[in-house]
Amino acid sequence: MIAVGHPKWVERPLAYVVPKPGSALEPAEIIEFLRPQLARWALPDGVEIIEAVPKTSVGKFDKKVLRERYRNWAPGVI
Repeated sequence: MIAVGHPKWVERPLAYVVPKPGSALEPAEIIEFLRPQLARWALPDGVEIIEAVPKTSVGKFDKKVLRERYRNWAPGVI
């Protein structure tokens, strides 16, 4: 998860999921999976299914790339 801009709360979490090959996931399924594990305010506003997580030259997750890619993301209804 990373933080993305939000009109009311300044920032809110957005989850990124890379499914295993051959599996099919829906964003609503992921939210329902997280619901009993996280506080209501900590649930992500959305889930984006991506093919791969961008990484830095040393192999760490490159959150800057994801933040830039989803800079204009707007929360939708799940």
